Parts: sequence; structure tokens; C-alpha cells
Amino acid sequence: MRRLHRPHDLRSFGPPELTERASDEHFMRLALGEAERAAGHGDVPIGAVVVRAGETLSAAANERELRSDPTAHAEILALRAAAERLGGWRIAEATLYVTLEPCTMCAGAIVLARVPRVVFATADPKAGAAGSVLDVLAEPRLNHRPTVESGPLAQESAALLRAFFASRRG
Repeated sequence: MRRLHRPHDLRSFGPPELTERASDEHFMRLALGEAERAAGHGDVPIGAVVVRAGETLSAAANERELRSDPTAHAEILALRAAAERLGGWRIAEATLYVTLEPCTMCAGAIVLARVPRVVFATADPKAGAAGSVLDVLAEPRLNHRPTVESGPLAQESAALLRAFFASRRG
């Protein structure tokens, strides 16, 4: 797993704890399950899970096609559900797991929700806003910068996306 940035903690550049790595894979597998659900209803297979203290607060699949809603990205839906469950818009002491690097809209929502940690499986070289195309989550002018890590189950996530788009092309 590759750590992209962790504000104010220079010690973070070492390897993560084994238990953290296993936990990250576990929750990313849940996010991949959501991504598969998205593909099942014709949406791009992206899934997201919000976790706090080892407990899943919410899980969501991409539902733009299903809802005919351009904002129904998996991250947005998962953040909304987590906020509702917590009874407030701040999603503190949590990790957002997502199968594809967040876009600018989702990165903005992550910043506004004050999510402290984001883990994504695979980079998005066309629209990623966590280091690939833009880096909204590390923007020093914003009032919140979460820890961002990438890599757990990257191959599985990329394969799911490739298969989905290959089936669309015929």
C-alpha cells in the first residue's frame, strides 16, 4: 500500500502496521462488493465504505444511472448515510474506503465532512482528485487535509472496472 500524504506526521512514511493492512483489505473487500452491486444495475462499478473504530457506518454503490443523478457517486452516498447515522455532518475519526480514487466532487465532500483518512484501491488517471490529475485532498489552502493511502486490492478494483467497460464496448 502506498501512502500518498499524511499531514503533520512524518513518521507515516514507514510501512503501515500489519493489522492496519489486514483491516484495510477487509473493508476494501466490502467496498468491492458494493462496486459489484453497482455494475449489477448498470452503473460504473465503484463502491465506498465508511468505517469508524472498526465498525462499518455505511456502505454504498455508485448509483448515477440508477437514480439519474449526477451526484450519486458511491462516496457521496456513503458520506450522507454515515452523517445521518452519526447525527451530524462531521465524520470524525473515520476512514473512507473507495475502490477508485475520488473525483473533485467527492474530494470536496470528503474535505467538507472532515473525514480524517481516505483509502482508495486504484488511481483514476482521467479524473482523480487525490493525486492523479488534481490533489484536492492535499490542497494547503483548504481547512482540512486527510491522510490518503492507495493500493489495497488495486488489481481487483482495476479488473472490475476493465471488465465493465469492455462489456460496454461489445
